[in-house]
Amino acid sequence: AWYVPCLASLETLQELCRKENLTCKSIGITNRSLKSYEVEYLCDYKVEEGKAYYLVKWKGWPESSNTWEPRKHLNCPLLVQNFLRDRDEYLSRGREGKAMKVRNHVKTLKPAIADYIVKKAKQRIALQRWKEELNRKKNHKAMILVENTVDLEGPPLDFYYINEYKPAPGINVLNGITTGCECADCPAEKCCPKEAGFILAYNKRKKLKIQPGLPIYECNSYCRCGPDCPNRIVQKGTPYSLCIFRTNNGRGWGVKTLQKIKTNSFVMEYVGEVITSEEAERRGQLYDNQGNTYLFDLDYDSDEFTVDAARYGNVSHFVNHSCDPNLQVFNVFIDNLDLRLPRIALFSTRTIKAGEELTFDYQMKGSIDLTSDSAEGLSPSKKRIRTVCKCGAVCCRGYLN
Repeated sequence: AWYVPCLASLETLQELCRKENLTCKSIGITNRSLKSYEVEYLCDYKVEEGKAYYLVKWKGWPESSNTWEPRKHLNCPLLVQNFLRDRDEYLSRGREGKAMKVRNHVKTLKPAIADYIVKKAKQRIALQRWKEELNRKKNHKAMILVENTVDLEGPPLDFYYINEYKPAPGINVLNGITTGCECADCPAEKCCPKEAGFILAYNKRKKLKIQPGLPIYECNSYCRCGPDCPNRIVQKGTPYSLCIFRTNNGRGWGVKTLQKIKTNSFVMEYVGEVITSEEAERRGQLYDNQGNTYLFDLDYDSDEFTVDAARYGNVSHFVNHSCDPNLQVFNVFIDNLDLRLPRIALFSTRTIKAGEELTFDYQMKGSIDLTSDSAEGLSPSKKRIRTVCKCGAVCCRGYLN
């Protein structure tokens, strides 16, 4: 027996069941719920004989089943609030940003306003589902939020969340570890960093103490120490709740922290598909035609491999560039000692306030070929057209590449 994933959404399947009067417990349609009604969003507004009505889209029902309902029938104050806010937001953009309000005597909304309200409602639902998907797939405790108060852009259509490198066929990202340290209390004289010829990267407060350019060697799966070892930081994943948000200055999506981050703290890891540099060059040519790329050269020891986060990645996929960044790139080795395949970790360069956008310099060592969707066209070939930088920093170099 074989099967393929269903491309229809849960709501589409529910609508089909209700239309055909069928039950299906696996998608939540039972005899009891077959005729149940729950407000999904509000589509329009009108006043008849002095009474206000809202056009209701019912959850799991086709739009042909929408009905006009008086306000007193609607037990959904948040959805009403969203409707009114979206209406006022549309009007505030009307006359060159001058705020306008719907007067009490207005009996109907213009079609353009109603259309905008429906699009915002659908976007809000799509972003909520995306947020839930991201939080289901992540392997760390901190939350991921999603926010767009700028435009009607929804979740990226061809992006898949992963927690670790996704190697291309023939590439082994778990290679070189056969033993671990025997420390009862790390760090000790024979701990992993010292065995590799380097100092421990973290201090007693688990903050970074080494200079950029030096590698981080963490304890691995063969080590005797437990999960509370002070030399296990990057491998535990992002410790801060982050928000993927839509920027208001044309840089696409960005990432901001929802918590204060102290200096020299681990923030996130950059992951994606691990491919050869030859494949990266081929993809780079294709990405040029699309106007973006997410290629990150693993050039700590050589330039044989590249990380491509265009389709597969984590929150770092959305981090924007800045010529005055608050994150710094470091090469990390844990369960792989192959110097050609370091893991890429981003650490804070200073204290970052809650609500502040996270950025790093795409020209940092190890990240020359990286851009996000907001970078608008930087690509791996040094001969390609220079891309104007929009970071807004005082020390801005003017170009991303």
